[in-house]
Amino acid sequence: MNDIKLMNRAADNIRVLAASMVEKAKSGHPGGAMGGADFVNVLYSEYLVFDPKNPEWEGRDRFFLDPGHMAPMLYSVLALSGKYKMEELAQLRQWGSPTPGHPERNLQRGIENTSGPLGQGHAYAVGAAIAEKFLAAHLGEEVMKHKIYAYISDGGVQEEISQGAGRVAGHLGLDNLIMFYDSNDIQLSTECDAVTSEDVAAKYKAWGWHVTTINGNDVTQIRAALDEALTVKGQPSLIIGKCVMGKGALKADGSSYERNCATHGAPLGGDAYVNTMKALGADVDNPFQVFPEVKELYARRAEELEKICAVRRSEKAAWAAQNPDKAVKLAEWFAGKAPAVDWNSISQKADAATRGASATVLGALAEQVENMICASADLSNSDKTDGFLKKTHAFTRGDFSGAFFQAGVAELTMACCCIGMALHGGVIPACGTFFVFSDYMKPAVRMAALMEVPVKFIWTHDAFRVGEDGPTHEPVEQEAQIRLMEKLRNHSGHNSMLVLRPADAEETTACWRLAMENTATPTALIFSRQNIVNLPAGNDYSQAAKGAYIVEGSDENPDVILVASGSEVSTLVSGAPLLRADGLKVRVVSVPSEGLFRSQPKEYQEKVIPTGAKVFGMTAGLPVTLEGLVGANGKVFGLESFGFSAPYKVLDEKLGFTAQNVYEQVKAMF
Repeated sequence: MNDIKLMNRAADNIRVLAASMVEKAKSGHPGGAMGGADFVNVLYSEYLVFDPKNPEWEGRDRFFLDPGHMAPMLYSVLALSGKYKMEELAQLRQWGSPTPGHPERNLQRGIENTSGPLGQGHAYAVGAAIAEKFLAAHLGEEVMKHKIYAYISDGGVQEEISQGAGRVAGHLGLDNLIMFYDSNDIQLSTECDAVTSEDVAAKYKAWGWHVTTINGNDVTQIRAALDEALTVKGQPSLIIGKCVMGKGALKADGSSYERNCATHGAPLGGDAYVNTMKALGADVDNPFQVFPEVKELYARRAEELEKICAVRRSEKAAWAAQNPDKAVKLAEWFAGKAPAVDWNSISQKADAATRGASATVLGALAEQVENMICASADLSNSDKTDGFLKKTHAFTRGDFSGAFFQAGVAELTMACCCIGMALHGGVIPACGTFFVFSDYMKPAVRMAALMEVPVKFIWTHDAFRVGEDGPTHEPVEQEAQIRLMEKLRNHSGHNSMLVLRPADAEETTACWRLAMENTATPTALIFSRQNIVNLPAGNDYSQAAKGAYIVEGSDENPDVILVASGSEVSTLVSGAPLLRADGLKVRVVSVPSEGLFRSQPKEYQEKVIPTGAKVFGMTAGLPVTLEGLVGANGKVFGLESFGFSAPYKVLDEKLGFTAQNVYEQVKAMF
């Protein structure tokens, strides 16, 4: 072990860098970073195992930072580890800088997750721990024996998602998960006791966690807690570190600036900053430096890591020699490429609900894609993810040989766990629930899009045709909200999400294929509860890959083009003969994904929906869902109110989703 004095000096180096980054940016959060410096220093200089030469090594320990406002702490310790230059730290929060205000996933820099709303980061860690357990069960513990570390704050513990993450981790006995709780009792605007009086340790113990409470700024106690956590079996570990907010900070008059809300979210400023730098042994005029003895400390750790990784590589080589088939799988699964699936072997029942058609596909995927994990928020027999479950079994404590995650009634937790699985790598996660409950998931969906992780979100019961359940369960505005993600570009320049709402059972297979082949962004799959009449015979479902395509009436110069997605397409098809009987030339277009359609060449877009054409759109959601396709020369028939409780066929009639109303609405356009 390293000398305590040296370890304290290294932690002070992190404090200097963190406070200086915020000071130079004139913006940020120095206090938490200063308080957490001791733990991250111990973790990175003595415990965390990673390959300095191969940041994406699948066997590395993972560190998930939950409180993203503590970015200066993470950037600082990564700078000591050689991942950042001093001039890059000095550009915190600036345009084009690799040090944004909250960390963004960058494996080359050692950042495992984008830190978004508090609470999500440690839920990703739970998902990563599940993924590691799954991979160890399917490939072998010889190559999957790393640890998942998480760092959470008072705010993250208060966020409701922490309840779901804590329950799941304890229930599944994730002993590969070690979480440090920076319990400094200070928040942005109040002290913690102004908003909570719960016994956090007792709560986590009740969930089945191993809990230790320590002085979070004491190196010896941090080491002892980590050593103990590494030996625990059958339980995740929580280390409650009673840290000092703004540790080492001094006010302008030289008095302590510790344990003060002001240090949480603002630069120390003026003489307070100067006094703090002097007290921490920094050069006030040039604070962006690594102290010589600290540089040596981290250089020694780099040498240790090279030796550790050499041993791990040797162990992996021996394992691969004995398990060549598994070695191939390991490489393929972590490559993140689309899996090979025999799509032609999938046979759909005619006129089925698309949720049922999805179950058929999921059954095939369960048999053909060995590294796929499917999850459901206690709705598997209704969202039809049980098509997958019937071919495998659910995870239980001590048994991760199956491939199904029963998340319980916790949509946001489930979504974040699946994101964490994707962040870990090696697995393809999918999760299902009712579409109306996507409202609980949107913060996670947004983060999945921002991080560009290919989670498959399965949403069923897609419209008012949920029927008797009534307006609380009938999505109206949800599709418009989710489809906004098709219009938003991610940092790679692509649509931030692929959103697919298939028109019938056969198109469901085509959409699932698009989802599985999409390895660059998350995918939304939106399915019906009720049966849907198949599109006309002879339809070329492969054209769904273009986002929109003609399913009936390929006239070169149609009088009107009927446009929809999902079950409304069959309604348009049923209304087309009535219009043709009046002498109109009609084209029907299915648009499972406007985002995909808009990415096609202009020539194709014009061929399907020409500029200036009369276009009628029908949607079971808000009219705005289709307005971008219909244009100024058309109109959209949709819902402008919440739904009602009644059988879905009654609702179709009452709300105007009939062939007759298609006829009347279009005729009114002429």
